[in-house]
Amino acid sequence: MKKIWKFCKNFILGAFILYGYNLVAVSFNMVIPINWITITSVSLLGAPALIALILLKVIAF
Repeated sequence: MKKIWKFCKNFILGAFILYGYNLVAVSFNMVIPINWITITSVSLLGAPALIALILLKVIAF
């Protein structure tokens, strides 16, 4: 039960982190979509996942 609670807490925190990033990045046209895949990757891997998503956005698009 504690693991489920921790994952839910990290999932919500990951969503807030992506939302905060998108608030700053909208002026640079570097918005990362907020969906369950991006939120899960940021909630499980943390800041390195966010950096990887930003680099993926820069390189691919």
